Amino acid sequence: MSVQHPGDIASRLAGVRSRVAAAERAAERAPGSVRLLLATKTIPLEGVRAALLADAAARVDDPAASPVLVGENRVQELVAKAPHLLDLGPEVHLIGPLQSNKVNQALSAASCVESVDSLALAQRLATRCAAAGRTLDVMVQVNVSGEATKHGAHPDDAVRAAVEVAALEGLRLRGLMTVGAHSPDPDRVRAGYRLLRAIRDEVRDCGAPGTASAVELSMGMSGDLELAVAEGATIVRVGTAVFGSRPTP
Repeated sequence: MSVQHPGDIASRLAGVRSRVAAAERAAERAPGSVRLLLATKTIPLEGVRAALLADAAARVDDPAASPVLVGENRVQELVAKAPHLLDLGPEVHLIGPLQSNKVNQALSAASCVESVDSLALAQRLATRCAAAGRTLDVMVQVNVSGEATKHGAHPDDAVRAAVEVAALEGLRLRGLMTVGAHSPDPDRVRAGYRLLRAIRDEVRDCGAPGTASAVELSMGMSGDLELAVAEGATIVRVGTAVFGSRPTP
């Protein structure tokens, strides 16, 4: 994949920032209530660095703006890129499936795992973190669309799963994550996001140990971020809108 010119990336990033700000206004939400996560799957290191540098430059004129987050789908890309981003200091998330045999690799590079989709995975992460004397931020992934291609807990099981994850030593439950329905019907997509918000609210307010910190809703991508912001997203994950179309495998 060829690397886009840094100026193009900066321009696209500014455009996405404007979209998020407009969506916040339309939803009557506070400015800056939604953070932008750069989904960097297959994006060369140079492109990721260009986006982070553009973000830092833009924030010179807007110090109140939150830094972008970086999200990797694949553990091998996470491990390969993260050490070369340390000088820029981004918060790096794993947003794709995590196999149990790659937990140690993920923990070496990620500050947050958004894709916790089973208690077994959460327990494995917790055991490793407790042994290392560290705390890992996590989110429980929920399959709100019911699509077989999507990972995540069933919505009916999500509250219980989140409560169980929140109770584990070594983990801090930050909230919930989902991938929206693959549908041209905005009402269907938005209904899924609304469901995730309701589940988050129930988890956050249930009073169980560790659940009060479950405030995040990571949902919405390049094509539907406005729908997600309208339904309460606190993090939107954007790739193609910043880096352009990914190559067809």
